Amino acid sequence: MAASAFTRTRSCTMGGLGAPRALLASLAGLMLACGGQDAPDAASLDAQALDMASLDTASLETASLDARSADKTLLDAAPQSLLGGWPWPGNKTPAVALALEVENGVGTPLRVQEGATFFINQIDIRSFVTATRDEGLRNIIAQSDFGGLGWWGVRQVDQESVGAPGPYTRRRYYRGAAWMDLPSHFIVEPVDSRGRLTGVPILLNAGTEHQRRAGLDDFFIRRFRGIQTANGCATPDDCSASTSFEEEAILELRNAYEHAQRQTLTLRSDTRKLRLRWSLRPAAPYEIPVEQVVDGRYTYGFRIGVEALTPPRPDGTYAPGTEISFQLTLRDGAGNRLHEKGYLPPYNLVAPDGTDSGLQYYRAFPFFDATATYYRRKHRERMLMTQIIGPAQNIQPIRSIVALEAFLDPEVDEQVVATPERDGVFSQFATLPFANVLFGGAFVDPNLWNQPNTDTWQFKLPDNAVPGTYLVTVKGRRVYLGEDIPATTTLEIQVGTKQRTLPKHTTGPCTSCHSKGGELGVVLHANDNRAACAGCHAPLAFELEGPIFVRTHFIHSRSNRFDAPLHQCSSCHLTKESIQRTSKAACLSCHKSYPDSHVAQFGPIESMYVGGGAESFQQCTGACHTRHPGSGL
Repeated sequence: MAASAFTRTRSCTMGGLGAPRALLASLAGLMLACGGQDAPDAASLDAQALDMASLDTASLETASLDARSADKTLLDAAPQSLLGGWPWPGNKTPAVALALEVENGVGTPLRVQEGATFFINQIDIRSFVTATRDEGLRNIIAQSDFGGLGWWGVRQVDQESVGAPGPYTRRRYYRGAAWMDLPSHFIVEPVDSRGRLTGVPILLNAGTEHQRRAGLDDFFIRRFRGIQTANGCATPDDCSASTSFEEEAILELRNAYEHAQRQTLTLRSDTRKLRLRWSLRPAAPYEIPVEQVVDGRYTYGFRIGVEALTPPRPDGTYAPGTEISFQLTLRDGAGNRLHEKGYLPPYNLVAPDGTDSGLQYYRAFPFFDATATYYRRKHRERMLMTQIIGPAQNIQPIRSIVALEAFLDPEVDEQVVATPERDGVFSQFATLPFANVLFGGAFVDPNLWNQPNTDTWQFKLPDNAVPGTYLVTVKGRRVYLGEDIPATTTLEIQVGTKQRTLPKHTTGPCTSCHSKGGELGVVLHANDNRAACAGCHAPLAFELEGPIFVRTHFIHSRSNRFDAPLHQCSSCHLTKESIQRTSKAACLSCHKSYPDSHVAQFGPIESMYVGGGAESFQQCTGACHTRHPGSGL
């Protein structure tokens, strides 16, 4: 008896993937009953199966042998010869982290290095529609490629407005739709110009919203969202006169676990597309055009170098009050420069899509792509930034707010964000290009975006700098031929003493969850030195949720995949004292409400991140909140 269409399809797409993943694939039919695409008729299924089975047994065996041969060649070769010295750990395959993107049903074309081997590290799928009336998500459900999915149960869970003193932009965030909560997986198929397979597909498990299973999920970060944006609102809450709305459905998968990194694709020369099948709409795959190029100028990988141009004193230390010049160098994995020494290109030559070398600048709100902590594409912000903070033994969260005016002052390139007298620690930061160019070009003089920039800057130590180790950090992101990765580097300098001093962390260990591909040295800014965070993460007047304690509370309290009870502070906090510095920002970055007595005394909750405005960082009275019920401390 001839094999059925289902059997032929399964043997073509699932061969060699193993029983657990084959079982996942069988769930696709169940997804149809929960709001997926209409089931095709038998003739359509047969046609689709024949299309997928267009590689006969011999060609599949050849492809499999070619793949195994290619894998062996890659594994036998030295990493330096493969990726120009990119420091791959011994237990990881030397493959490139590939980022896939789909917008309004259309795959964003990929240009990749010919002959490279890839694993899928990122999948971004976004659909949006515009409207002139406030209709929630009604239009995105009715008109987009997400419309055929199950939207039952969707509800608004958070709201935030930006744009003070107005007009305001209000964003509402939605969760709970069936398609957001159901198990989900993807199949990535390399195909030629006629849609025929050119290699073995790979299956990726997106897991579920309410459970993180490190051994089975393929991505550390999983965020499925609905978002409505209202522009031109009179107040943070009053958008009744607005006629400009955008409704979005967003799917974000990032940071492949180690076991998912071992599922690799080596593209044959005749590969023209990647076909991306989603289990919730299996009959309507996305197609991502692929162009393979030979670029001898650069390799994959990203390194950031930073050096002090101002020499220290003979004993290797810097004196308090010294102004120190620093210079960065951005390189690929082989050490090739991504920019000329002493020069960074004009903003207009980089944003919004970067340079041929992969160089990136800040591109988020209000420029090109609005981001929102936890809820919307924060990884696409792509800020190139530097900080100094110290001494290490005094490092702590910074609660002093950096005013917008500090970003626009043409005389100030590096902002002082913390002083020893006010904050107990010293810190400065600078965006690159400088903030007065980035924000000045947006709000003051557009020509600033056409001027060349520098790769050097100066940090001035305070005259009363406390002796110890000071940390100088640079973080950035490179997007090059399909690879979208962050990097961070930190340089230690000694101020007033040769004795190295260390930070005193009051939280940890993050590795309880952040492991096997989700390490802090891989996700976010790829920075595993938590002491080197607080300087850049000061509260900004236009982004009060900057401090790490705010973001950590907010993200983990909203992630249904966090493994411990939220009230159990001891999951992260190490001491009772570390949970007693209470404020609106500390409490309402996790809690969504507080008692009516607090509303009467301190005002209503106005920010989902910090509770209110600038007052949110003020210490609450020491007579209250001396313990947290169920904290474990």
